[in-house]
Amino acid sequence: MSTSDVTKDGVTGQREGRDALIGQGTGRGGRRKRRGEQAMVPEAEFTSYYGKPVLNAPVWAAADVAAYLFLGGLAGAGSVLAAGAELTGRPAAARALKISSLVAIAGSAAALIHDLGRPARFVNMLRVMKPTSPMSVGSWVLAAYGPAAGAAAVLDVTGLFKPLGRAATVGAAALGPVVATYTAVLIADTAVPAWHEGYREMPLVFVGSGTAAASGVALLAAPAAETAPMRSAAVLGAGLDLAAARLMERRLGMLAEPYRQGKAGKLMRAAEILSVAGAAGGALLGGRSRIAAALGGAALLAGSACTRFGIFHAGMRSAQDPKYTVVPQRERANARDTAKTGGA
Repeated sequence: MSTSDVTKDGVTGQREGRDALIGQGTGRGGRRKRRGEQAMVPEAEFTSYYGKPVLNAPVWAAADVAAYLFLGGLAGAGSVLAAGAELTGRPAAARALKISSLVAIAGSAAALIHDLGRPARFVNMLRVMKPTSPMSVGSWVLAAYGPAAGAAAVLDVTGLFKPLGRAATVGAAALGPVVATYTAVLIADTAVPAWHEGYREMPLVFVGSGTAAASGVALLAAPAAETAPMRSAAVLGAGLDLAAARLMERRLGMLAEPYRQGKAGKLMRAAEILSVAGAAGGALLGGRSRIAAALGGAALLAGSACTRFGIFHAGMRSAQDPKYTVVPQRERANARDTAKTGGA
């Protein structure tokens, strides 16, 4: 059966079979189908043309795109926490977060450019500004955020031009939430089923995951006396990440399978364990033990990375299996039919 047979004839075949069973009108001696009667036409099998997927799966490498998703979240959330640390008199924590944000955004940009193939392609995305395109908006945000995060880190380390450094810190913090979440909008804007249908909760997952990762950096690199707000942020970030992910999986129904099975399932389970352990360890012991704080911070970073890589692999699997495209289409078509006929 071809792709068009699955997506078109599979639905119309059900309608024709239903019409043949119940009859249409009294002139042919038909009768309306009673409740509880079973349709006589079998469900279409999930096959595709020459065994090819219904969708062309993105040709993205996990080492590039999943790393790009993780590092962007770490950078954006780190700039927000860095500004908060500086304003509340925590210079060591602020410096560590500024440096980590610079390193993370540089790594994120490098991963993106490597996936694009050559730097000129990134530059070409800055030729126009399309507010309706997440990729266009994201490119401009990165172009503005990168210099701000770089100036904030370099001027803090060198001690030069402190007013300019504070302005750069505030600017990076203002752009940080967009940097941390726009990639969620970007992947949800694709046709990949497990990403597209998770568009409501995906930004919350990303902001929670990024906050947990940035808090982990502070626990790793800053003295315990300065990390109290970051320990609280770690708990909030990990909690938001896990709650939003669970809510997304519950709402997705069958499309949640890729998040629970195979490589993605293992990564998502590891993310839960690491995030809970890191947040709990940091909150309970991070203020008293430098070793506990460092272990908690490392667990938070690893948990955030597992979340991003798990989401990446779940999306790729959903694009490769025809049923994750066909079944939701069929269910929507059946729901429209039921709404038109009033459930008769």
